[in-house]
Amino acid sequence: MALRRALHFVFKVGDRAKTATFYRDVLGMKILRHEEFEEGCKATCNGPYDGKWSKTMVGFGPEDDHFVAELTYNYGVGEYKLGNDFLGITLQSSQAVSNAKCLGWPLTEVGEALYLTQAPGGYPFYLVDKEQPPNDPVQKVCLGVSDLQRSTHYWSTLLGMKVMDKNEEKKMVLMGFADSQCKLELRDIGGMVDHGTAFGRIAFSCPREQLPDIEALMKKENQKILTPLVSLDTPGKATVEVVILADPDGHEICFVGDEAFRQLSMLDPKGNEFLDKAMAEDKSDEWFAKHNKQKTAA
Repeated sequence: MALRRALHFVFKVGDRAKTATFYRDVLGMKILRHEEFEEGCKATCNGPYDGKWSKTMVGFGPEDDHFVAELTYNYGVGEYKLGNDFLGITLQSSQAVSNAKCLGWPLTEVGEALYLTQAPGGYPFYLVDKEQPPNDPVQKVCLGVSDLQRSTHYWSTLLGMKVMDKNEEKKMVLMGFADSQCKLELRDIGGMVDHGTAFGRIAFSCPREQLPDIEALMKKENQKILTPLVSLDTPGKATVEVVILADPDGHEICFVGDEAFRQLSMLDPKGNEFLDKAMAEDKSDEWFAKHNKQKTAA
């Protein structure tokens, strides 16, 4: 399991411009690559939508050794309903805190050297007000669960994550594939998990040869498989193979073959330029305003 690694969390975004400002100017992340698609993803990477969409990968460094965000934008969808499934990403960067204050981006102090802010769409981010480390500043992703013991069993016994910390009083478990990677925190919310329409997806890589084994294990254990092993094409780039799972609370989990993903996820020096060009050419806001209509609220 040491060969498995945490890759990214997928967010649906309704306003690309404000979202780009948050990740670039507030958090200080870089645009790693940007891709446009004419039709929906076979593995529903962009959610249950069939139309034109885009994917923007943002992070503090290359996807080979940083946990990043995948921002999916569906043309024509302006907002998504939040649930209680995604509880936040924690990252360490005093520069991000300083950026937020300079730009007037709302911050709430929630602990010692700890601030809560929100990405456009309402997604919570926790900023640790300490110097950004030389390695990946992204520390953990927190997801809400309805039965902590059941979820811990799923993620550790079936998916091979190591339990690194437990706090029964706070009803949380911290897990990961390696100490050097972004961790997964599971927190018992004391009730049913509601994914809303803004639900995301967490992605991991593994050697390609493990994908059929993961699928077979989930079938044997009667666990949910959302997308059986499938190949996904990105125009002009590598084809990757993925298996999409759902944990007992319906959190979507993507396992992707590592070898092809490393080719697909190579840093694109024109990523920033491609995103800005796509935003400039996107006239959907003007079209809806001209026709006195509003974008779809999913």
